[in-house]
Amino acid sequence: MSNFQQTLKSEIARIARKEVRSQTDALKQSSAAARTEIAALKRRVGELERALSRAQKASVKASRHDTAAPDEAGDVRHRFSAKRLAKHRERLQLSAVELGLLLGASDQSIRQWEKGDVRPRDAFLPAISALRQLTPRSAAALVKERSGQGAKEAPTAS
Repeated sequence: MSNFQQTLKSEIARIARKEVRSQTDALKQSSAAARTEIAALKRRVGELERALSRAQKASVKASRHDTAAPDEAGDVRHRFSAKRLAKHRERLQLSAVELGLLLGASDQSIRQWEKGDVRPRDAFLPAISALRQLTPRSAAALVKERSGQGAKEAPTAS
């Protein structure tokens, strides 16, 4: 009888394995389909992130080239850079006091603007922007004229 029990036991194990295999095959198929879909979604997310990054870089690059473009109200926007202000002052061969006289600001304000400690108010930005059109000779003439008057008016774009 021992042989009968052993045969019965092995037959039951075989049938159980067959049943488990049939149940796990469906699970394996759905798991493989889910993994395939996840991989496709990851690829799509990567593509979208790269496209977003390119669009952001293009937007930043376009805004950099848009130095004095009018906004919705028609006003001209002015950018300010502390290093650029210092370079313009150096190019015009002016002291901080003389530049302050041209812009209608104190020499201390000019130094703080150039160091980047403080940003000039929006009222000064058009005058700072107008510095680009000046030559060292015309800047010296304006300083001489303003120092004679003692007035503190900002130059207009010439």
